[in-house]
Amino acid sequence: MASAAVLRSSLNRHISANVARRSLVPFARANSQFAYVPGGPIYKGTVNDPTSFPPPSKSHGSYHWAFERLLSAGLVPLTAAAFVTSGTSAPLIDGLLGVSLVMHSHIGFDAVLVDYLHPRKFPVLGKVLTWTLRATTVGVLVGVYQFNTEDIGLTELISRVWHA
Repeated sequence: MASAAVLRSSLNRHISANVARRSLVPFARANSQFAYVPGGPIYKGTVNDPTSFPPPSKSHGSYHWAFERLLSAGLVPLTAAAFVTSGTSAPLIDGLLGVSLVMHSHIGFDAVLVDYLHPRKFPVLGKVLTWTLRATTVGVLVGVYQFNTEDIGLTELISRVWHA
């Protein structure tokens, strides 16, 4: 007898939870641009509708890929040159290393945003974080420039950290 009462109360809780959930979905659809669902917003159209693809562009295709690889591969000899010239003033290596490291980091963080916060799924958050990344990159470039011109520079910093 007790198990039937427990089963009945569990069933009543399950039914009331489903009724409450179902009553919120039409309200959310009627009162917002995107309804909340656990996976993200609900898109217009059906699963059979094609997705829009960006127009082909070499700068976002093979040239972009080649630039990323050259930048990554170029950091190895540039970092080695910074170690070799440590202790001397090397403004050219300071500038190249500063810009290369910041651009390498920017490309990496941008790839994370494109992969995980795509504008189609997160239209507001994706744009906000993309512009935050751009502003941060400009700020870091300005800071690296000031550090290289008004302070000791990156090669001397590497030397001091290495010998500390």
